[in-house]
Amino acid sequence: MSKSSSTVVGLDIGTSKICAVAGQVNEVGGLNIIGVGQAKSRGVRKGEIVDATLAAEDVRNAIVEAEQMADVEIRSVYLGVSGGHIRGFNNRGFHPVVSSDREIMEDDVQDVVKNAKAINLPSENRVVHVVRQHFLVDGQDGILNPVGMFGARVEVDIHVIHGNFNRLQNPIRVVKSLQVEVDDIVFTGLASSLALLSNQQKELGALVIDMGSGTTEYVVYSDGIVKHTGVLAVGGDHVSNDLAYGLKVPLARAEQLKLEFGAAIVDPSVKGQTIPLTNDVGPPEKSVNLEHLRRIMYLRLEEIFQLIARELEPAGLLNYMRCGTFLCGGGARIPEINTLAEKVFGLPASLGKTNSISGLKSALDQPEFAAAIGLAKFGSFEHKKRAEEHGSFAQGLKSTFSHFFRRGAKA
Repeated sequence: MSKSSSTVVGLDIGTSKICAVAGQVNEVGGLNIIGVGQAKSRGVRKGEIVDATLAAEDVRNAIVEAEQMADVEIRSVYLGVSGGHIRGFNNRGFHPVVSSDREIMEDDVQDVVKNAKAINLPSENRVVHVVRQHFLVDGQDGILNPVGMFGARVEVDIHVIHGNFNRLQNPIRVVKSLQVEVDDIVFTGLASSLALLSNQQKELGALVIDMGSGTTEYVVYSDGIVKHTGVLAVGGDHVSNDLAYGLKVPLARAEQLKLEFGAAIVDPSVKGQTIPLTNDVGPPEKSVNLEHLRRIMYLRLEEIFQLIARELEPAGLLNYMRCGTFLCGGGARIPEINTLAEKVFGLPASLGKTNSISGLKSALDQPEFAAAIGLAKFGSFEHKKRAEEHGSFAQGLKSTFSHFFRRGAKA
């Protein structure tokens, strides 16, 4: 087993499953998936660590499986973070151009970005990402690089993602307890968008929804930039809980019924149909009304989408998503989930497909792996950036590391 300097690993510690994806970065910065490891997750609830010992065991199992498939030794990972404590908002920074000829220099850009990042957060919170959106010069907007332009005032719009420091540290500590370093942390919603969206889709506008067991993350792109991010501490587990309560069955049986007979839409053809619940031995113990089962699922899933829609509507963001909605995560496997998304958002909806990534077809086609693949893709951008800076003097703007989420990011 070898350790290649061009190997990057994404680690997604989810509520129901932990996934590690190892990728090889080629000479031009492209990513080839060479190994995938997964393990059932036992120490995570609503996207956050609740039992560090159990979580560490499961993370180790996923990493070992990825190592064996890729034939590499994993010493560091790009770690996905999520949870209801994570928030995103937009902010604007201002800076007067003080040079005598009013030419905007790199120092001006650094200063205006610094001013935009000077935000008042709760003392217990820390910034996870500062994603640069665009610049304005004397009121002219949509400027990507103002260096060399003339103006009296330069402004910058940024998107800030932050979370509770201690709750962000918990998954980091779990990984480090295994003698594995954390190269960086990345909001899993952004990681999923990296895996699924092309530059053209970011430009035209898209909504990415990652539906996990404990959380649902969502990201809005328009004009090539991140416009909005959010997390709901609601996911597939809540659907199972609703079924257990509504159908009066144990939670494990409710999960089984969801997977085998569930759907996001109540089709009239199921009216009057029942599902016999069998014992391990003997005759059926009871039956479940299929229409009732699907209506329970429909109401919970509709609520999740409606919560996202209500968050996006005040800013008019739904009007700018010409590519529609892309679904990933385990929830994307629910039959008719795209039909329900189209109904709620009034936009085309489809299962997201990994973009500009090669390698293991079995991994690339799985919606549950989108976040981990996106984390590895983030790592490939970091790897390419370091290689370019090592090979020549760094030129141009030095933005925050999250510039990968803007339109210029290419595999």
